[in-house]
Amino acid sequence: MKINLKFKINNVVKTSFIFIALILFTTVAVYPQDFSIPKFNFIEKANSPEEVSTTLELLFLFTVLSLIPSILLMMTSFTRFAIIFSFLKRALGTNETPPTQIMNGLALFLTFMVMSPVFQEINDTAITPYMESHKDDNGRVFTQRDAFAQSQIVMKKFLLQHSNRRDVRLFIDLSKIPVPEKAMDIPMTVLIPAFMVGELTEAFKIGFLLFLPFFVIDMVISSVLMSMGMMMLPPQLISLPFKILLFILIDGWNLLIQEMVRGFG
Repeated sequence: MKINLKFKINNVVKTSFIFIALILFTTVAVYPQDFSIPKFNFIEKANSPEEVSTTLELLFLFTVLSLIPSILLMMTSFTRFAIIFSFLKRALGTNETPPTQIMNGLALFLTFMVMSPVFQEINDTAITPYMESHKDDNGRVFTQRDAFAQSQIVMKKFLLQHSNRRDVRLFIDLSKIPVPEKAMDIPMTVLIPAFMVGELTEAFKIGFLLFLPFFVIDMVISSVLMSMGMMMLPPQLISLPFKILLFILIDGWNLLIQEMVRGFG
């Protein structure tokens, strides 16, 4: 058991490093040419237009770098996990427990676990060939554009697999673009919002199912208190221990996480 736990932790840590590398790589891959940091004093005036262009690229690089984590989180399972955990806390009536930071941390590591095959494929087919400057049969070097295109293909496969066709069609119509002949020709500007809407829908469905058993407990407690004439006593104060007890008896954390992860199987 300890060996298996250690193996899982190592996989999660490895996936985390791949995720960080993907963030850095995707930021750099936006540029059509190799990027280099300018070697001149910012206090002095630029000696050539190339230096000005390189400085603007550097500024744009840091701007994109600050936005890339948010963009990548919208293209993963993090949204669904975070919303489900929020619904769970509200259904239990423990709005402040567990703390939001802990729940987001758990959602983030579950995201690493679910997205591990996708990140691994991007690492094998895009990042590693680019870092090692692989060459094809014609002697052409694997460039940044090739790496970015390959990583985009992998992400499109994941987004298409977990997107609702109706949502994809909706955003195609809203974008006013012709319907692509192939699914892989759908632009990312359509796939990402369609994927996000699908994730929100699935999270709300699971949230509704989470509320049902706890709602029944609240109704029973309220009926008992009214029959005893204790209408001034808040029902939530009495039902909270029973909700927590029910969640523990059915091994709620195990069941919930198991179903959440299997939803991406």
